Amino acid sequence: QLQTVESGGGLVQPGGSLRLSCAASGFSLDRYAIGWFRQAPNQAPGKERQGISCISKSGDYTNYADSVKGRFTISRDNAKNTVYLQMNSLKPEDTGVYYCVPHSAVVVACARSYERDNWGQGTQVTVSS
Repeated sequence: QLQTVESGGGLVQPGGSLRLSCAASGFSLDRYAIGWFRQAPNQAPGKERQGISCISKSGDYTNYADSVKGRFTISRDNAKNTVYLQMNSLKPEDTGVYYCVPHSAVVVACARSYERDNWGQGTQVTVSS
């Protein structure tokens, strides 16, 4: 399983912004499409996470869940081996742990949900006043 390191989460008030980063550990991200997935706080423990956004290897295709369209922007800097998720106009329902997943198939990275045995630590986003 390809290992990634997510960062950039934190506590922010509604309407605020955060930028999440996804860095590769020991491989080149530019060979993979990347998906951002979220575990909501009220979600039952398990292997499945909700798809939030995705980007193709080259960056010319992106997709978003309806709930974040117009507020979140995904991008990648292959020279820095990093993918970003810019999160603006944050809402309490955006709260959760965010994970990035590299995959060779963009259709998988862009899935509405994804299961994995080991999700790693992710990065916690809390939107609250």
